Amino acid sequence: MRLKLIEFPNTNNVLLPGLIFEPDIVGDTIVISLHGNGSSGGMYNIDKNNAIAAALTAKNISFFTFSNTGAHLIQKFDILNNGVRQRGSFGVAYELIKDCIYDIDGAVAYVKALGYKKLILLGQSTGANKICVYNKYKRGNPFSAYILTSGGDDSGIFYKQIGAKKFKMVIDKCMKAHARGKGREIVPKYISPMLISYDSLLDQIDPDGEYNTFPFYWVSEKIGIMNKKPFNEFEAIDKPCLVIYGSNDEYCHLGAEKCLDILKNATNSKTNFTYRLIQVADHSFTGFENKLAEIISNWI
Repeated sequence: MRLKLIEFPNTNNVLLPGLIFEPDIVGDTIVISLHGNGSSGGMYNIDKNNAIAAALTAKNISFFTFSNTGAHLIQKFDILNNGVRQRGSFGVAYELIKDCIYDIDGAVAYVKALGYKKLILLGQSTGANKICVYNKYKRGNPFSAYILTSGGDDSGIFYKQIGAKKFKMVIDKCMKAHARGKGREIVPKYISPMLISYDSLLDQIDPDGEYNTFPFYWVSEKIGIMNKKPFNEFEAIDKPCLVIYGSNDEYCHLGAEKCLDILKNATNSKTNFTYRLIQVADHSFTGFENKLAEIISNWI
């Protein structure tokens, strides 16, 4: 197995670092991985990414993991402006989920230039939500399949933590800040202890927003403030799709098995969807990295 540290531009000219794991005999298939919010490509989640890379390269499949513009809370990346590098602020604090299109399309262009022809997209945590949003806007995309692991319900979790009254207040303040042109300002701690801007917080918690692709809480509790059809982005996927959760996922308040049942019902048990539950594993599959890698490599 060979490992290369690289840098590539997304389609918004932001330069992103990444790692490519390649087998000794390189084939035409590569898995592109999207990390969750606050993580940072292959430089973190070391055990998981090493396990996935080892399992894939053993089957002559390459693995590409990179830091997307949702890396860390605030992350400085270079932006190419007429060939000149300029620094810009990114990260969870400023990201909107639709920005993932720039990152994914940039990764696609990069691996295609290397000669890869069969592309598979893997989303971990928020990365799974991003696949749903990307698929919504890029219907003719070049990926042959998707792998979604630990897709999250950030909107429902936030609502559950702070209650209906404060939730409505936070939504209202975020919308007003956006209307005043102050959407990129960081919210005060009484709104959220997390370092995040008004626009990005609204993007994450809006029940009718695109980020809310796995609204387990809204559906299970029958809270009547969500107007869009639940799971509409997820059920629109028409490619082969592998969905994996850990049974002890700390972000599945219903229990991961119940969440999987909800997803199965949402897709009417489509034959091109495969669902797997890793017993005892948490949201990040800590200690079960090899099992996760085995499931992924065997499915491909």
